[in-house]
Amino acid sequence: MPEPVISSPETAPAAPLEHSRLQLEALLEVSEAIAQQRDLPALFHDLSERLHSVIEFDFLTLILHDPARNVMRLHILETRVPTEKSTGTESPVEGTPSGLVWQTQEPFVVADTEEETRYPEYISRLREHGVRCAAMVPLTTAQRRVGAMGFGRLTPQCITDGELQFMQRVASQVAVAVDNALNLETSQAYQTQLARERDRLRILLEVNNVLVNSLEFPELFRGIVSTLQRVIHHDYTSLALLDPVTGLLKIHALDFPGRQGLLKPEMVIPRDGSPAGRAIVEGRTVIVRGSDFDAYKSEVIKLLRAEGMQTILCIPLSNRGRTFGSLNLASRRPDAFVDGDIEVVQQVAAQVAIAVENAVAFKEIDALKEKLSEEKLYLEEEIRNAFNFEEIVGESAAIRRVLAQVELVAPAGTTVLLQGETGTGKEVIARAVHNLSPRRERTFVKINCAAIPSGLLEAELFGHERGAFTGALNQKIGRFELADRGTLFLDEIGDIPLELQPKLLRVLQEQEFERLGSNRTQRVDVRVVAATNRDLPKLVAERAFRSDLYYRLNVFPIHIPALRERKEDVPLLVRYFVQKFSRALNKTVEYVPADVMEALTNYAWPGNIRELENLIERAVLLSPGKELRVPLAELKSTSAIPDPATPFSAFSISTVSSAPVSTLEEAERQHILRALRQTEWRIAGPKGAANILGMKRTTLQARMRKLGIRRPI
Repeated sequence: MPEPVISSPETAPAAPLEHSRLQLEALLEVSEAIAQQRDLPALFHDLSERLHSVIEFDFLTLILHDPARNVMRLHILETRVPTEKSTGTESPVEGTPSGLVWQTQEPFVVADTEEETRYPEYISRLREHGVRCAAMVPLTTAQRRVGAMGFGRLTPQCITDGELQFMQRVASQVAVAVDNALNLETSQAYQTQLARERDRLRILLEVNNVLVNSLEFPELFRGIVSTLQRVIHHDYTSLALLDPVTGLLKIHALDFPGRQGLLKPEMVIPRDGSPAGRAIVEGRTVIVRGSDFDAYKSEVIKLLRAEGMQTILCIPLSNRGRTFGSLNLASRRPDAFVDGDIEVVQQVAAQVAIAVENAVAFKEIDALKEKLSEEKLYLEEEIRNAFNFEEIVGESAAIRRVLAQVELVAPAGTTVLLQGETGTGKEVIARAVHNLSPRRERTFVKINCAAIPSGLLEAELFGHERGAFTGALNQKIGRFELADRGTLFLDEIGDIPLELQPKLLRVLQEQEFERLGSNRTQRVDVRVVAATNRDLPKLVAERAFRSDLYYRLNVFPIHIPALRERKEDVPLLVRYFVQKFSRALNKTVEYVPADVMEALTNYAWPGNIRELENLIERAVLLSPGKELRVPLAELKSTSAIPDPATPFSAFSISTVSSAPVSTLEEAERQHILRALRQTEWRIAGPKGAANILGMKRTTLQARMRKLGIRRPI
């Protein structure tokens, strides 16, 4: 700082002409300094050096008005007066000399501080520092009032009018310089703001490009981290998503350079007790610094604290009014994440929220896609449903002919008679007829005529009134009434007793009947689909079945081929049953060996699809791995297929003649077992095992007890 310039009595004032010349030179030098300097402190220091040669002063100040806050702020201070006052000190407009000068645009002069009574607080400070006289002149340009410029002396030498006028001229030039400098600062501030906005937009563009090109969490997160690290210093980044079911937070992504193993991705943490959880619950940005960490008890926060983290920033992820996660940044710096950084992260988080929702949706879709690809059976069922043939597996010419007949007859109300061996899928075809008919919205009712004792079959079909017979405690609705406007499936129609056939014929022809114990006629609208594995024309010839009923049932006969007649469908059925029982039994069987498939295809299947289904279920249960293991020893090669009407004993003689000789008791036991399996463990009735073996029901039951034969559970 230059040495004080103190006037002395020995210093003679310059002649008026010389003084004017010096003032003009000083003004020219001021203009030159203004032209050369753009920095206010440097400009003012240069001016003070030049002005000392023209006018004596001990301090020179520049006080500018701040229009934003309406205060007077000390911007520049050149002084030889010891003071604690520093650049940037603010004072109100009202009640201060600088404010008065700015408002009135008139100079303020203090001739002697010892005698001045105005502004006592301001004058008191001048007295404390030994100032005896001072003056302030306005800084004004053609466009605006800028502030005031003040100067003063420590000696009681008064400021003359000439000096005041000279300082006003200097102030008018300084005002232009100050205004230019302030405009330059404003322009530079705008440029800085524009550069920051450009950087922010570039970040958002880069993040957007990452989000558009990434649907996987790892790629998405890496792109976000790499973009943010270039503009915001931080040491830790994570992405926490809220599980709406459990209310827990799952860390789906994590970046912790140097300590990757400390926290594991996909880890689950409680929502409560963590800044991320608080940000999600409150739906606002949460920033935690220093000792504020102690308010959170989460283990993750404790680990981050142990790693030296001083600041953590949690931005909620929200989209369409729903907050489902947070983007979290942490730093070892206590002053990290200023307002500009937070604003950038918030804008990034708005884009990340949309991308995360898309990634979650993509992940769910991908999981569903994988599940559908693994569960091929469901796709096959959908394809079959598209062709309106549910549960029907097969592509052979024989089964296609059957399906063509079903499509032809289903829309009509015609009675259908399904004929075929046991286990060929007659009920499945009956359901297809119902589902393709106009009655598909109504009930499909089924009844097995051979499974119900003849004394109860009439009540099951037509119902009964209360007290119609012993044990009829309540009124009961029969199957025909249940199937009204729907379809009734009469399975094993060949086993219906002769005494019941006339009543069945009447309901088929007239659509009316009476319940047991009632004289009131019931009218129904029922379509009948009947099925049998017996030779009905032969039964008619033997007078075991009414011819008129047969003709009424045989309106549209459909012959369902045996499995041996459609060998090309065996592989399809095998794969279908393997998939079905693998899911049901929680097994992982995926493929069938070629030799096993060949053996299954070449087998005659006397039990047809039912036998195949049961064999595959047992094989899946016995298979320990992904390969289907079939007990091929159980597949007996037969040269003849039994006629359902042929007694089982006659067939067994031709097929077991080469079997090893066993004891008579064991042979009898096996013989009875074969008969029971053929009749599905039905003992009584025309198709029962007792009838096939040519013995009474009670005799067969006694032999079964003696030989220890029991029906498997």
